[in-house]
Amino acid sequence: MDSKILADAIRILSMDGVQKANSGHPGAPMGMADMAEVLWRRMMRHNPKNPTWANRDRFVLSNGHASMLLYSLLHLSGYDLTIEDLKQFRQLHSRTAGHPETHLTPGVETTTGPLGQGFANAVGMALAEKSLAAQFNKKDFKVVDHHTYVFLGDGCLMEGISHEVASLAGTWKLGKLIALYDDNGISIDGEVTHWFTDDTAARFEAYGWQVIEDVDGHDSQAIEKAIKAAKANTSQPTIIMCRTTIGYGSPNKAGSSSSHGSPLGKDEVALSRKQLGWKYDEPFFVPQEIYSAWDQSERGGKDEAKWNELLASYTEAYPAEAAELKRRLAGELPTGWEAKYDETVKAWQKEGVKVASRKASQMSLDLLGSLIPDLIGGSADLSPSNLTQYKGVVDFDFDSGEGTYLRFGVREFGMMAILNGVALHGGFIPYGATFLMFMEYARNAVRMSALMGIRTISVFTHDSIGLGEDGPTHQPVEQAAILRSTPNMVTWRPADAVETAVAWKSAVKRLDGPTALLLSRQNLAPQARTGEQLAQIERGAYTLYESAAQPAVIIIATGSEVELAMEAARKLAGEKVAVRVVSMPSPERFDAQDEAYKERVLPKAVKARVAVEAGWADWWYKYVGLDGAIIGMHTFGESAPAEQLYEYFGITSEKVYEAAKALL
Repeated sequence: MDSKILADAIRILSMDGVQKANSGHPGAPMGMADMAEVLWRRMMRHNPKNPTWANRDRFVLSNGHASMLLYSLLHLSGYDLTIEDLKQFRQLHSRTAGHPETHLTPGVETTTGPLGQGFANAVGMALAEKSLAAQFNKKDFKVVDHHTYVFLGDGCLMEGISHEVASLAGTWKLGKLIALYDDNGISIDGEVTHWFTDDTAARFEAYGWQVIEDVDGHDSQAIEKAIKAAKANTSQPTIIMCRTTIGYGSPNKAGSSSSHGSPLGKDEVALSRKQLGWKYDEPFFVPQEIYSAWDQSERGGKDEAKWNELLASYTEAYPAEAAELKRRLAGELPTGWEAKYDETVKAWQKEGVKVASRKASQMSLDLLGSLIPDLIGGSADLSPSNLTQYKGVVDFDFDSGEGTYLRFGVREFGMMAILNGVALHGGFIPYGATFLMFMEYARNAVRMSALMGIRTISVFTHDSIGLGEDGPTHQPVEQAAILRSTPNMVTWRPADAVETAVAWKSAVKRLDGPTALLLSRQNLAPQARTGEQLAQIERGAYTLYESAAQPAVIIIATGSEVELAMEAARKLAGEKVAVRVVSMPSPERFDAQDEAYKERVLPKAVKARVAVEAGWADWWYKYVGLDGAIIGMHTFGESAPAEQLYEYFGITSEKVYEAAKALL
């Protein structure tokens, strides 16, 4: 069947979906339809009947506003997405959201919409494939062997993150990453020549990419030839620059911004049908012969069956490696790791290890790295400060793909978005590190991990004014509150080495979302605990100290301020005040506990409450109430030694003591 007719089916469904919803972006799907037809029908290995087949090629729509393109592709190819789903585009609780969401729609590899991040996710997926292949492939047994394809537009390339991740992809020689650039010259404001005059080809050549220029994005043979050339080059990522017309087929809106972000209109849809030569006036109607030509179920099933045979032979020849690969692809943790880990944590508790929590994090990684080979990650040019390089870990080798320690350079946003892609690919537990202040650079990628519900671990060190002389540009104040206010994010701000180790264990075990570890630069005093208290750390908050079973006042603290709370509590206890100290390293974990446990830790009847944390004070009203007291930050920091800063801002044990006394 003529490839143009097959591509036109995408155009028809896309403009019909947007028109029915009276909302959306018809122009990009209409412009990219020919590129999509070639890729999805001829080049990509995928099985609509098993969207999670481990060795499938990955496809990312980085310009996620073109979501009707992806939904049309999934529907036509035979995925579990019906024509009724397409008719519910952008409606409440539908499986066809305004922008693709990985947890909603089978076949959607990642949630996209914030431009450039899908591109970054694709880099992460290609990185994961290369690393996993290096670990498990054997001669004649390429059990990990697939490509990552990404569609992107002018907006993706204008976003700064595209520079970060394209540079890394070239450096890492991700030869199985292929980007198809929808070079239509139009964005919402109009022709991009007024604000986007980069030489994109030269830019990507400088990054170390193979660049295939001047491809007619409406010529299926030219597109196929370009993709084959991209696949033939296994030492460089490739960008294929496809010249397209936005809104292709629309007689009055093609090539203009009027087709970008709003429906074509009923009359223009009808005219577009006529111009495309589409014979059917009924919205959403596609004849059976086109469905038959599009359906990839048989081809995909054969591809997967062939791979299953290879995997069976691999399992016979390398049973241990095969078992390990299957475990990791299933997202399971190694048998027995937790018991060994817990024994070491108990030893730390007994020894009373006094270190900064960033150092305790490295000690935890030393242990985890020996128990869980799934770990992959690194730092944004702060390895000696973040302490993320653990014993035995080897730097990622650009040529072989061996090694799992990643040096991201000063690219916080790119780092976190790449790690999202690694997590989505599977087979790894990714972590990335920077100063907590520079979470702001990575903020949207961190939010996306929470939205998608994927396991990534953020190691944010230098967590307060306690970092000292670097001053307010580097001292986080509101950042912990921002993270804690993010739905589905779990934060930990541990008080000592033991709480840090428990935080890492919780992060590794969490499967339904990201974890942020907020760690100190300065050393933290070890806290005495019973076995019961040690077990309760995982619950997010627990009674660390009490002078009487029924407290008159409760002091809640996190991280480095737990030590201040303990000093104040002992002074109060010396005056016969019934006082309790609650260490709350993870408010989100505590909030998830049953009501009975929360009542035991923070009895509602006790209204006299003080919270102390060297962060934004107002966040703590949820725990102390409007009548409680908060010792914390109300302004930005200052440049001075840490001890002077704590005194200057009134975050001292004496101030905690005075606040508690004032409430009694």
